[in-house]
Amino acid sequence: MCPPYYPSPAYPIPPPPSPLNYHIVYSLVLSSFETSKNYEVMNNQGQRIYFAEERSNCFFRYLCGPSRSFTMTIYDNVGRDVITMHKALRNCYLQKVIEAPPGEKIGYVYQYFHPFLPMFKIKNENKEDIMKIRGPCVVSSCLKDLNFTLLSLDEEIVIGKISKKWAGFIRELSTNADKFGIQFPFDLDVKIKALMLGASFLIKTFSKTSEEKQKEKKTMKYPFSFFQ
Repeated sequence: MCPPYYPSPAYPIPPPPSPLNYHIVYSLVLSSFETSKNYEVMNNQGQRIYFAEERSNCFFRYLCGPSRSFTMTIYDNVGRDVITMHKALRNCYLQKVIEAPPGEKIGYVYQYFHPFLPMFKIKNENKEDIMKIRGPCVVSSCLKDLNFTLLSLDEEIVIGKISKKWAGFIRELSTNADKFGIQFPFDLDVKIKALMLGASFLIKTFSKTSEEKQKEKKTMKYPFSFFQ
């Protein structure tokens, strides 16, 4: 069940509840049912602080898979929509627009070309680069977490990270659900936290697209062989 819909209020972005430790960890849990794209955002104590609902065309969801366009709304625990994210339909160089509160753009997340690594840029509302996200060279999570590091523009300072969690053999084989974690400094600007949250959903889309491409390569059959 999704929370009741409320008109977009002119509220500032509510800061996440602050645990005592230096980092705040969110978990993004995707429903196992492909027809229900719902997420829970929890703190590191397992308490739900946000609920996210994806709205997308059912036809494009099945035809385009992770490449589909969608709008995602994030609600607080009383049902107010506090953040909206828009992803365009594209198969490469993914991008997402972040609004908080809904209707007020606070920034963008772009994937850009790198010959070896998945790389993303976080931009402010004026489309000026403010941070980078550097991913691992292998995006298939086998036996370990996949870490995407939040960096300064010169890539000298590590600010935080977004991780795709390894759930174990049984869970990875038996469910379609994904779990992501976000870590950042306690005093990080609240807009950057919202942009990181948006980036984590884009990275989830990127990792799912990469996994599907790897599966296609493994199952590809050639009509002939040069080594007969």
